[in-house]
Amino acid sequence: MRVLIVRHALALPRGTPGVPDAERPLTPRGRRRFARAARGLAGLVPRPDILLSSPWLRARQTAEILAEACGGPTVTSESALAGQPPGKVEAALQAHRRRALVALVGHEPHLSALLAWALGSGESAGLEFRKGGAALLDAPDGRLRGARLLWFLPPRLLRRQR
Repeated sequence: MRVLIVRHALALPRGTPGVPDAERPLTPRGRRRFARAARGLAGLVPRPDILLSSPWLRARQTAEILAEACGGPTVTSESALAGQPPGKVEAALQAHRRRALVALVGHEPHLSALLAWALGSGESAGLEFRKGGAALLDAPDGRLRGARLLWFLPPRLLRRQR
């Protein structure tokens, strides 16, 4: 299995009056920029077999843009992507271990912690995802722990892909 990890795109700032954190939407700029990055991602990886997203609005909106750029699949909400420890995310992935490519859309600092954990490190320094950035892991046995990092790209490079 390969696992595509994507951080949500640019959203309204945290602490925006009247907008709870879980309900912060993408900004128009965030939508535009991530639509270009998603087209770049679609050129780098095959269509995901399943696209799992944090239930928080900005992640769901990012996942929907990615799904459209890839020609499907339906976005499925996964509560483990809303800040749960890496082991919980890996447990959620086990239901999909026979899939060729699983895409995950979530939040920082949880995604960098997940990536560091998958690579066998307790430190996530240097692995922080930029908004709209992505990483691709190879997890042949369907387990994230001990996966191999294939690439880790910031959104500006994804937007340059054709």
